Amino acid sequence: MKNEKQMTEIKVIQCPLAQAAGKIVALAGEAGCRDNIFIVYDRNVAGIVERLGLEAKGTLAIDGTEESKTFETVALICRWLMDLGADRNAFVLGIGGGITTDMTGFAASVYKRGVKFAFLPTTLLAQVDAAIGGKNGVNLDSFKNMMGVIRQSEATLICPEVLETLPYSQITSGAAELLKTFIIDDSGNNYDKAVSLLSQVNGAEDKTGVLKKNARQFQSLIAAAASVKAGIAGRDPEEHGERRFLNLGHTFAHAIEKHSRERIGHGAAVSMGMILAARLSEELGVAARGLAGGLEADFLSCGMPTRCPYGIESLAEAMKKDKKAEGNIVHFVLPVRIGQVITRDLTVEEVTEALR
Repeated sequence: MKNEKQMTEIKVIQCPLAQAAGKIVALAGEAGCRDNIFIVYDRNVAGIVERLGLEAKGTLAIDGTEESKTFETVALICRWLMDLGADRNAFVLGIGGGITTDMTGFAASVYKRGVKFAFLPTTLLAQVDAAIGGKNGVNLDSFKNMMGVIRQSEATLICPEVLETLPYSQITSGAAELLKTFIIDDSGNNYDKAVSLLSQVNGAEDKTGVLKKNARQFQSLIAAAASVKAGIAGRDPEEHGERRFLNLGHTFAHAIEKHSRERIGHGAAVSMGMILAARLSEELGVAARGLAGGLEADFLSCGMPTRCPYGIESLAEAMKKDKKAEGNIVHFVLPVRIGQVITRDLTVEEVTEALR
């Protein structure tokens, strides 16, 4: 009998914040953890935790910053769980951006060799990317996500209204991951829809008002991106094949973040990284000339940065230490056109020569 590879179920639930507490209680009950919920949250979203109104055995506020994204913070969360007497039937809920969900997922995955957990992401970047797919990691000496695990949450709850109070800079940060997803898979023709909406918002004086006016379309795009991410991660949870596509722009981005000493945020770095990836694709003859320029024009219209302030040679050392490197080879993701990418094994020297 032919063995067919089973798909890992990755559950994404889109619901109003008012319904989220009930859904979390139900998830905990299904996991055998009813009345045993612990909440870890970014201290900047305390208001959302209060609005959620979820009864928990304990709540812990942490700093959701790159500087705090360390094993020390993971140990702090585990120690807090231990001090509260959390057993192997604990259910940990992470509320915040991607840094907070990463650290919460990592801590839950290693505490007592693994307890159940779920996420309620509060940034666009986390809703469409970071909080979906089971990658939970922390930085090591400012190198991105060098320590971590791949373990799926019970669910990721996407509550659209938590984005309403975000500054537009946070929306553009998440927009990089949103557009990245549609560059990889544009089966729903969502790339042009997303660029059109984000350009309209970016060009408006009242950006929040325009975004609220187009809330239904925005929510639809978020749901579509989350679905693409969940599908790819579910088919390739350990990143042996197509999941590598989700790293589009990220090898460059992590090097940019490292070189900037985290002054350039992840979303901005991914935006710059995708342009570099498109330029590399053109130089190697994978993409037709004009792809990078077209992407750059689209990104700029959405208010996203596109030009890396550093020379390619200055990024080389960080790229060599990227977690995707195997020996002297890095799996670079190259866009062919909107809706199609490939991977190409290259040395960092080949990349710097092509982009010099």
